[in-house]
Amino acid sequence: MNSLLGVEPALTAAGFVGIWNTNVTAGRSLLDEGAAALLAGNPSLAGEQLPMEVALGRIHADDKGWVFERIRRVRQTGGSFSAEFRVVTDTGVRWVLNRGTLVPDESGRMQGQGAYIDTTDAHSDVFISASLLNQEVEDPLIAAADRCLEMHSTLKRGDYPDLRRLTEMLLVGFGRSLALRRS
Repeated sequence: MNSLLGVEPALTAAGFVGIWNTNVTAGRSLLDEGAAALLAGNPSLAGEQLPMEVALGRIHADDKGWVFERIRRVRQTGGSFSAEFRVVTDTGVRWVLNRGTLVPDESGRMQGQGAYIDTTDAHSDVFISASLLNQEVEDPLIAAADRCLEMHSTLKRGDYPDLRRLTEMLLVGFGRSLALRRS
């Protein structure tokens, strides 16, 4: 489909940072170069099996506790994950939205994948407390995006290329809609 030709510029415009994959049993995560640069502070760590403390080493000290707790919880239960938090970089503080899903693989081991989106431009200089960020919000668009991520991950385990392409198109649509709401 021709609309997919502009995916890369659309992702960049939406603040896409990078992706992660997690092997819960091993307690390790893989980051791509963009995610490794922003979250771990070192792009050369891309593709390396990293413990959570290294993979997310730049999370703001005030956010680290609740973010790590939410990650630990979803690693036990599986399902969708969404958290927006601050990351401390060499040039200042950035806001990052982490969205993904964790599901058992064919052998029953919990595996996860997701993406990071830079949402700094959507935040003013006013501080938003971790307790406000930790509140669950029932947003139909976010709930639908979470279900689509779950479908996409589930279809990855089978031979369903047409259905995976459909979920990819839906995910791009969700990303665009969420990005437009932030602008």
